[in-house]
Amino acid sequence: MNTARAESNVPRGKFGFEHVPETDQSFENALEKARNGDRLTVADGVELLTTGTDRPGIDLVRKERVLEAADRRREETVGDRVTFVANLNNNVTTACNTGCLFCNFKNTAQNFEKGGGDHGGFTKTPEESREIVADARERGIYEVTSVSGLHPALALDDEHREILESSERGDLNYKSPEAYEKDPATYADQLRAMSLPGVHVHSMTPEEAYHARRGTEWSYEEVFRRLKAAGLDSVPGTAAEILVDEVRGVICPGKIGADEWVEAIEAAATVGLDTTATIMYGHVENEMHRVMHLERVRDVQDRTGAITEFVPLSFVHRNTPLYERGMVDGGATTHEDELLIAVSRLFLDNVENVQSSWVKYGDEQGLKMLSCGANDFMGTILSEEITKRAGGEFGEFRSFAEYVDMVSAVGRRPAERSTDYRQIVDIDPDDPPFGPTLGPCADGTPLVP
Repeated sequence: MNTARAESNVPRGKFGFEHVPETDQSFENALEKARNGDRLTVADGVELLTTGTDRPGIDLVRKERVLEAADRRREETVGDRVTFVANLNNNVTTACNTGCLFCNFKNTAQNFEKGGGDHGGFTKTPEESREIVADARERGIYEVTSVSGLHPALALDDEHREILESSERGDLNYKSPEAYEKDPATYADQLRAMSLPGVHVHSMTPEEAYHARRGTEWSYEEVFRRLKAAGLDSVPGTAAEILVDEVRGVICPGKIGADEWVEAIEAAATVGLDTTATIMYGHVENEMHRVMHLERVRDVQDRTGAITEFVPLSFVHRNTPLYERGMVDGGATTHEDELLIAVSRLFLDNVENVQSSWVKYGDEQGLKMLSCGANDFMGTILSEEITKRAGGEFGEFRSFAEYVDMVSAVGRRPAERSTDYRQIVDIDPDDPPFGPTLGPCADGTPLVP
């Protein structure tokens, strides 16, 4: 029987990876397990993500069956609410020397030194960060997300700076703040500046935590304990990319390995911090790598129970070194995006919330993801710099009114949530105006006129 098929952008054999999407499982068996709510194996996940390794391309009929199973699981797990949060992005600096090939957010840190010339990037002082967050708080925001480049002058706190200043090691990616046009101060200083009453600070990725302990023998637990004392409330599980080291060796050889990412996330959970988890897919990896990544996230959640949401991030290829060097031709296709959301919902049986990123997918496709297994639709994001600098085209702000209109249009229930999902407030589409209510200065007034 002839069925409609679509090509994917997954590279085949180009990078000589050990892990390839081949299994002894069948698509039908894997789908039956997913429908029954059985815990899936990696082989099951690969069959669902590829719509069967027994045939080339994506079988569009099979794909719809996977999406239906995921949508049913979403309904059983979290109901018909679509949640969103009133938040602000306040990234502290674009200075970074890590050299990730998928990123165009960074600017080489040397350019930020005194006399370094024009570079188009930025560094904010703690005073500037505080002013930005304070203004957003007055408007109703109650979450600030901060993910930054690894500025060589950034230290964890004053004690860490003293250690770095006195070290004779040349491999610590450290330079004194005096070398730079603007001093970012320390991570603790920045967190204290952003930690205003009633504002949830979501910051310090595993990669940043590694930067905050370089040159010491401190454990990740010690680092996150100090960060928590400075005002950190939860940890974004970004910098995960793909948690398989043969992929990381291609796209981000300067970053921590998969095991260390897991160690950092588990340490954050140990000191009482909630975390999220992400996957950044659609570049050099294949479907086996994607499902291996899901398995690592599921294992972490089995041990910690601290992951509040899973966030698939579709690779935006424009303006990135991977694309400019001809290593990739583009990002994931729409079919791949839909299957990734769906298989994430089915595979991660211990993570309640799966997010659809309108920044990555756009409004129309972002809404479609809500019928593929996703139940969260991000936040207002008063500033979004990372995707935009990589060539993203879908804007950087979303009002509550837009959320209510879009979610209602697809027959779902709009709901405001806190960062940790412990507070959820349904919104009546027939009772405007629409604005945040969960923050210290949030009284339902729209964030913008």
